[in-house]
Amino acid sequence: MLDRPLYLAPMEDVTDPAFRLLCKRFGADRVYTEFVNADALVRDVASTMRKLQISDAERPVSIQIYGKDPVSMADAAQIVEQAKPDFIDINFGCPVKKVAGKGAGAGLLRDVPRMLEITRAVVDAVHLPVTAKTRLGWNDDDLHHSSITQSDTPFIVDLAEALQDCGIREISIHGRTRAQMYSGLANWDLIGAVKANPRMHIPVNGNGDVATPERAKECFERYGVDAILIGRATFGCPWLFEDIKKGISSRPMKWCVDILKEHVLRSIEWVGDERKGIVHSRRHFAASPVFKGLFDFKQTRIALLRADTKDEVFAIMDRIVDQWGSND
Repeated sequence: MLDRPLYLAPMEDVTDPAFRLLCKRFGADRVYTEFVNADALVRDVASTMRKLQISDAERPVSIQIYGKDPVSMADAAQIVEQAKPDFIDINFGCPVKKVAGKGAGAGLLRDVPRMLEITRAVVDAVHLPVTAKTRLGWNDDDLHHSSITQSDTPFIVDLAEALQDCGIREISIHGRTRAQMYSGLANWDLIGAVKANPRMHIPVNGNGDVATPERAKECFERYGVDAILIGRATFGCPWLFEDIKKGISSRPMKWCVDILKEHVLRSIEWVGDERKGIVHSRRHFAASPVFKGLFDFKQTRIALLRADTKDEVFAIMDRIVDQWGSND
């Protein structure tokens, strides 16, 4: 049994209310919304405002915002505060080009003064606790050299301390650089170095490549983090939090498929359109461990990812259980 905090990491087009509630049911100690564009919030864009919808059943829940302008980020934080989340998180880690390439998310790793200005502006603008999520740096040059203090201290150690000094209440670190995107292995040694810094007095959370009870236990014990955020490993597997906490190594296929069906129904309800809800769920079908390693599964997989109605999806899932579920 693992009695330590596990959080659902914020992911665009993934951590919507349908998925958050499932993860919460299976033991996620905190959930994060999809990241929210600050400029779009200020402009009152309907699709962006919709991302602020949270429920008491999700709590504690954090709404994450991103942007590159201190004024709009502060204004957006005040809008978010009205939705009454438990935390407001600042995204300093998104590596995708449409975010980082425009100077937001991980793009701010190349402009630390602006990052700190944004952080101070958001902290000063709201009464809720403000947290931040970031990466180890922009590229490998940052791993063992700090452009902040011009020293051989790892960049992330100095950055975390600087963000703390701006007033954040907690920091979460994805153990990769922006240049890595999601390739290679997460560097937990540097996450541990942040936690070991005697000047850090806020919680330090780690993120990256944790998908088993053994790895979670190792990260808590070896690196001393206060919580672990789990992201892509939850695709098609919202029960992962319970598996890690209880040391569950396998689940009956029919049980897993029933949860995936429930996710489809929740997605359809959230999106408000059957086909769009199914399309929104497909990344979970594609990545779910339930269907990995099944013999001669290619054509069934293609059919599952092409199905447009819930009746089609459920019929294919039922056939999968009938054909392969006896292996449980």
